[in-house]
Amino acid sequence: MTQSSIKDLLPTSKHTIIAIVGASASGKSLFAQTIYNELLPELGEQSISIVKEDAYYHDQSHLPMEQRLLTNYDHPNAFEHELLSEHLTQLSQGNAIQTPIYCYKTHTRTADTTTLLATKIILVEGIMLLADAELRNKFSIKVYMDTPLDICLIRRIKRDILERGRSLESVTNQYVNTVRPMYYEHIKPLKRFADIVVTRGGKNRMAIELIKAKIRQLSNNYNE
Repeated sequence: MTQSSIKDLLPTSKHTIIAIVGASASGKSLFAQTIYNELLPELGEQSISIVKEDAYYHDQSHLPMEQRLLTNYDHPNAFEHELLSEHLTQLSQGNAIQTPIYCYKTHTRTADTTTLLATKIILVEGIMLLADAELRNKFSIKVYMDTPLDICLIRRIKRDILERGRSLESVTNQYVNTVRPMYYEHIKPLKRFADIVVTRGGKNRMAIELIKAKIRQLSNNYNE
């Protein structure tokens, strides 16, 4: 599961930023959210938070809906990584940020933002976090979710139909035209940058417990 020993992954400041990456529907969100939910009562709100790369899809409010539907959302250029990188810098310096809010039904950001305070541990989950060298250097620990594509597709169909109001036809067309080819072109190659490779998806308890143990260690170091 690991490409380097987890005990060797050391923080460089009083804030540790952990990237959780992988294919769409590979279990990234579940993995990150499980770690967050299980550690929050123990560590407190000042110690751990989650940032989602999806919030940093480019604002497309200036485009008609027909054009928004043509956007390749599985390409690195779909994200405003410069803003995400700046926000992570601000958080690492102890400053609060205003994270965008993205709407999957309108394919653009809303007019609102969410205030996120700086925490000791910052989990960042998304598909393209390691594609940009500047952004990649922000992460002290990089986790890659290595889930078979057929499993990802099944999960994506269920999620997009139930949660995002998509039709089966639109989900499968997007998968064939952009999701699958972009995975092989842009996401799978990012595995080489990972410190830890997680198999069996977001419910892999051994991987969850290992990351939780590392976070506890980091949190204790910060408190000394």
